[in-house]
Formats: sequence, structure tokens, C-alpha cells
Amino acid sequence: MGEKSAGNGLLERSGQLGALHDAYAKVTATRSGILVLLGGEAGGGKTALVRQFRDEVETVRPVLWGACDPLYTPRPLGPFLEMDELIEAGAKSYELAAGIIRDVRARPGLILVLEDLHWADEATLDVLSLLGRRIGTIPALIIATYRSDEVGRGHPLRRLLGDLQGDAVRRLSVEPLSAGAVCELAREHGRDGQALHRATGGNPFFVTEVLARDDGDVPLTVRDAVLARAARLSAEAVAVLDVVSIIPPYAEMNVILEESGLDEALRAGMLESVPGGVAFRHELARITVEESLAPHRKRELHRRVLTALLDKPADPSRVAHHAEAAGDAATVLAWAPRAAEQAAASGAHREAAAQYARALRFAADLDPKERADLLERRSYECYLTEQTPDSIAALREAIRERRRGGDRLGEGVALSNLSRRLWCGGFPDDAAEAGREALRLLEASPGRELAVAYTNQASIAMNIEEYTEAMELGTRALQLGERFGDAEVVVHSLNNLGTMMMLNGEPEGIGHLERSLATAEREGLEEHIGRAYIHAGWAMTRVRSYHLASWLDRGVTICDDLGLDGWKHYVLAHRARYHLDLGRWEAAAADAEWILVNCGPVPLLRIIALSVVGLIAARRGDGDPWPALDEMRALTAGRHELQYLAPAAAARAEAAWLAGAPVQPELADAWDLAERRRSAWVLGELAWLRRLSGEPDPELQETKLLEPYALQLTGDVNAAAERWRKRDCGYDAALALAGSSDETDLRTALAEFQRLGARPAAAIVTRRLRSRGVRDIPRGPQRWTRDNPAELTRREVEVLALVQLGLSNVEIAERLFLSTKTVHHHVSAILRKLGVSRRGQAAAEAARLGLT
Repeated sequence: MGEKSAGNGLLERSGQLGALHDAYAKVTATRSGILVLLGGEAGGGKTALVRQFRDEVETVRPVLWGACDPLYTPRPLGPFLEMDELIEAGAKSYELAAGIIRDVRARPGLILVLEDLHWADEATLDVLSLLGRRIGTIPALIIATYRSDEVGRGHPLRRLLGDLQGDAVRRLSVEPLSAGAVCELAREHGRDGQALHRATGGNPFFVTEVLARDDGDVPLTVRDAVLARAARLSAEAVAVLDVVSIIPPYAEMNVILEESGLDEALRAGMLESVPGGVAFRHELARITVEESLAPHRKRELHRRVLTALLDKPADPSRVAHHAEAAGDAATVLAWAPRAAEQAAASGAHREAAAQYARALRFAADLDPKERADLLERRSYECYLTEQTPDSIAALREAIRERRRGGDRLGEGVALSNLSRRLWCGGFPDDAAEAGREALRLLEASPGRELAVAYTNQASIAMNIEEYTEAMELGTRALQLGERFGDAEVVVHSLNNLGTMMMLNGEPEGIGHLERSLATAEREGLEEHIGRAYIHAGWAMTRVRSYHLASWLDRGVTICDDLGLDGWKHYVLAHRARYHLDLGRWEAAAADAEWILVNCGPVPLLRIIALSVVGLIAARRGDGDPWPALDEMRALTAGRHELQYLAPAAAARAEAAWLAGAPVQPELADAWDLAERRRSAWVLGELAWLRRLSGEPDPELQETKLLEPYALQLTGDVNAAAERWRKRDCGYDAALALAGSSDETDLRTALAEFQRLGARPAAAIVTRRLRSRGVRDIPRGPQRWTRDNPAELTRREVEVLALVQLGLSNVEIAERLFLSTKTVHHHVSAILRKLGVSRRGQAAAEAARLGLT
């Protein structure tokens, strides 16, 4: 594309070309994979660079090449559709990724090229995400190209580019050609290189188009250059360009009738042969020709293409695309829902929602039932992709259509589903009302529909922590679901019951969640798989049941694999809280900050993340926690759910205690709600913060507190601290002991606070000790230790350096003139501070953090 220089190289691309060769050499030598992300502006020469690499490299397997579609609604897994060697019909993104990984491990050395990711569908990005996270373990080179000037802050690819990190992910870019390079190309054509560079900005595609002209003029735009080049062709060749321009990514031979025109267009270099047909050599040229077409000419061409596609088996998304452009309502209504079903089956739920929207644009004349069906399907796909306002709007319209058609049963089901959507959208009162109205319509017909209404209403009760109602409705739903053999109702009901039990301090609730998850996995109910991990995370962090912590990492991975981004975000938020409670403050901050950057204005996610960020700052005493905590409090305005109010109240109360401010004002709303809900754990946590601050103990009415708080509040702080330690919650154990009047207890609390770097809490305990006349109080870590990323002492760093060298404890003791027992204690402290369990992991973590 105008980048050619002497020999077979590319002008000013030798560095990038060498980087691709180096990457493949490493793949073949080490059998570990590399993902290359290649960015650049449109026409920057990304394709030319990768083609040159393909022509030069010696591979053990054919290079597999696919491009994303520039359709209004892309085909699911578009770049993989031509790769028959890899893709299976109907495969979902995680199944395709797993298949590629298996294939490459069995036959190493694959080069996989994915072009134009700025147009990628959701399922394609999911596949790349899965491959990218595992790339170091699969012997393949994956090259993914994208237009960096078209990937803005809100673009789906932008988030993925931020997530893909590590040594196995490399980033390259192609920059515009320099004036010298353009002058070198221009000399071969007898042209003014400086003028050409000024006009083109060094864009290789634009340079190519200008040099292809023979009139000596320099056009002002790419459009002028492309159209001037096309104007030299015959009418037959221009007709071929016209039809090919409206069929991205390529045109099949059966839609091109002018054979002589095709030959001319190929000879002129505007088109090229590709597997399955012909395509423009560059997308900018295709867009230019397409945009030059008159509206009536464009519609005529789309009708022609549509007729050709319908003569043989065709991809539903392509048929729907051309049918819409041709204004063929009947064909859109027949094929867009098929395209949506195909997209949903592949995990491309955003594209599925767009296909249903396409059908609805032509659905004005459908009867109410058919139109309601389309609206409900679109609502569900929007729900899965966090397009909650659109999901609610579509379902409300579906309810109106059901009502207009006199379908009381369908109206009741839609209202029941609306209650769930409204809850997710942050409208709990509206959700409860929709659920009650659904029950009024459905209770006269005790079938599956009533079971759905019961389980949805139970879900609302569970979310507001109305224990009795959640258990009663959930049990009814479960019984009906089992009677009618409805797996989804059974799965949903088990989840509601199990979560409510765990929140109420009944550990056997995890059994219901495990059964719900197992059934959801067996039945392929992906939404409910994600829901199991979310609710396990919520319940375990509420009551600190961290023997279940494996659910968190597993949940993040599985939700990622299934393309359930919204579900993954909630699991990540709960994992942030888990890391905080275990004293892993860096890991907690990383998860919380990721949520705040990537998850938009979802109130509950932000409340959890802001509480973690605020508490880390408050506990460390090295930053101002109140901006985060104030934003968090603003998000609770008008909320009446403990899952919103409790973390906010506890975080602000603790920060107030650490700052020496009154605690009670931060607790009032959450305290009253927790009493009404009889939430034993929340009441215990808030009561202990009041005790620590010296405020009078409140009367707890009929609520029976749970351990360890029950022990703390009755004065048995040592037993409480031991239970906290069994939960791996060292900070909470120290908080329990901080309420003691015993010097030994206070010293133990101080040591734990100092170990964690919790300086404000350590200062409070130090003052309490001094007020009792204690003078030999440990000062805590030295400044050097506090500044160390893992808060290792100088001696621990020395020991860690020798661990990295592979020395045993005996050898380290001899080297440092220490006892073996002392070295053992140092190594144990190092492992604890680094959050690892083995020496090899400690060495790797030390290298990552640059500790030695």
C-alpha cells in the first residue's frame, strides 16, 4: 500500500517487521505464546506490514487470517468464520477459545491474524480476552490489528486493551511515513515529494492512491484520490466497484455479473481476490465508493445482493443487513431474529440486542403477540449486556402489547420479569409493585408462570433482606419449579434461599448455592451461573465466611469466559472486600480501582469499591479517605437496602473512629434498617464500632448477634480474636482486642496493626497503653520498612534475596550469621507479607515488585 521500497521491504517498517519475527522466533523456541496488538490510523499500513511478515516467515502451519466486519451489526465471531480449521458451527466464545487452545497445544506454531478489531463483535472480543489471558501457556503468535484513532474511551475494545497486560502481550504501532520516505516514493513517479507529504500527512494509503494517478495533481482528500482513480475505469468496472462496495467484508462471485468489469478492477489494483470472492484492497476505498452512491442506486444494489444471498444458504446477519438497506420489511422480520438467536448462541448478546432492535424497526404492523415477543427478547439481551434502561423500556412496551392483545398470562410473566429488571436498574419500589401485580394476575393459574413470579418476588425480598418473605416465596417457587420440571425456576429459587440463609448466619445455605450452580452449569443457564458467584461473594463478605474464598477467583474467570461482564464486575467488587479483610490492601485497591474506572455509574458497585478505597486510606493514614466516603454516602441517598447502607455506614463509622470523630451520626440510618431486618451481623459490626468509640451500647431488642461479635460485646475479646484469626481476618482480630482493658490484649492488637501498616489504629492503641502507664511500647516498623512495597524489614529483604538464589534456610543462616530458627521466622514473615505460600512464589513476587 505505497510502503514498498527497494527489495521486498517496507519503508520505515523494519522495526515492526523485526519485532514480529522476534515474537514468532520466541514462540517456536519456548513454546510459549505471544499476543501482538498492532495499532495505527486508518490507511497506516497495518495490513501491509502483517502481509509482508506472513510472506517472509517460515511457519510449521498455515497462517490463519480473519477480519472483523464493518457491518452496522457485526456477525458474531466474524473473523473466525472463514477459519474452518478452528471454528465449529454454533460454538460460543469460550468454547471456541478452548478449542483453539487445545488445537495449538496439540500442534504448536500457529500464527493467527485478527484484523480490524475496532469493528469486533462482543463474542470476538471475548475470544481474544480468553486467549490473551492464557497466551503465555499456548504456543501461538496472535496478531490483532485495530485503528487506534477509532478506539475512544467508551469503545468496548478500549477496556480489553487495558486488561491485556504482561510480558506475553506486546504492543506495536505504525506511524505515518516521514517526509523523507514519501519523497523516496515520489521520486520513482517523478512527483513532488514535499507537496505529497504535506497533502497526505504521510498516510501510506493516501500516498498510494495519489501516486496511482497519472495527471500529476495532488488531491486534497483520500476521497478525491479514490474517486479520481475509479473515474479512469470503464462503466463495467465501476459497476463492479459499486456492488462490491456495499458488501463488506467481501463480495461473492455470484453477485458480480460484469465479468469483464471485474477483471479490469482487479488489474487496476482497486480490488483483490480473497477466499470466497473479491474485496477492496483497503476499507477506506470501499467506504469512499459506497458513500459516493446515490440513495436509489444503493438501495437497488442491496436488493440485488439480497436476491443472490437468498438463492443459497446464507449468514442471517448478512441477509438482515442487506434486507434493511433494501427496505424489505418482510425479509428483515424473517431473518433479523434468526441473526439475533445466532448471536446470542455465540455469546454476542450486544449484537443480538441490536438485531432485535433492527426487527422492531419494521414491526409496526405485527400483531401484539408477535411484537411483544420481539420486545421481550430484546429486553433480555439488553439485560445481559448492562443496557438496563433499554431493557426496562422494551419490557414496558411488551407489557402494553400483551395488555392490548388481552394476554393476561403473558402480561403477568412480563411484569414478573420487569420486577427483576427494575431491581437491577435501581428502582426497588417499582420492582416490588411490578412483582405484586404479576402475582395478582398469575395466582389464578398455578403453573410455571406463577413459579416464575414467586421466584422473582422472592429475589426482591432476598435483596432487601426480608428473611421471612424471601424464605416463604422461595420455598413455594422451588416446589412449583420441581413439580413442573422447570430447571430455571429451581436454580433461581435455590440461589435465593441459599443466599438469604447465608446472610442470616446459616452456613448450610452454601449447599443450596452449590446445588443451584451445579444445575445451572448442567442446563447451560449462563446468567444463573454468574448469579451464583455474585451472591456467594456478597454473602461470604458480609459474614466473613472466607473458607469459601475460592468462589471469588473462580467466579471472575468463569464470568469472563462466559462473556458475563456485568456479573464479573460484582464478583470483582466482592473480591476487593475480601482482600481488604485479609489485609491484602494492594490487591484490594487494585480490584476496587478497576471497578471505579471500568464499571460506570452502577451504584452498588461504586459503593462497595469506594468503601474499600476509603477504608484503605483511613486504615493506612496516608491519604484523605473522605472524598471516596462522601461520594459513597451520596450514592446511598434514597436507598432502603442493607447491601447499600451497611458497607457505607461501617466504612464511614470506622474512618470517624480512626480520626477521633463521633461515630453515631454515621450509623443511624443503617442501624434502624438493620434492626427492622434483624440483621445480626450488621448490628454486631456497627455495635462494636460504637463500643470502640466510647459511645453507650445500644439495646439490640430481639436480635441475636452472631459470633465473633456476640463474644466481643459480652467481653470475651480473646475468644472473638481467635475466631477472627481462623477466618484470616487479622485486622478484625486486632479491632476486637483494641476494645480490651488488658495490657497484653492491647499489645497484641498493636503488634497486628503495626504489621498491617494500620498507623491510625496503632496510634489509638498506643495512646490507650500510655494512659495505663505503659512505657516500653514498640515503635512499629521503621520508615524504611514502611516505604518498602511489601513492608519488609531490611533483614527480610536480605533473606528474600537469598531465597531468590535458591538457598535453603540452613545456607541462609550460615551466610547471614543467624540461627536457622530465626531464618525460618523471617521466611514465614516474608511469605505472609507477600501473600504467597511457597518460596518459589515469593521469589517471583519479589522480582515483580522489584524488592531485591
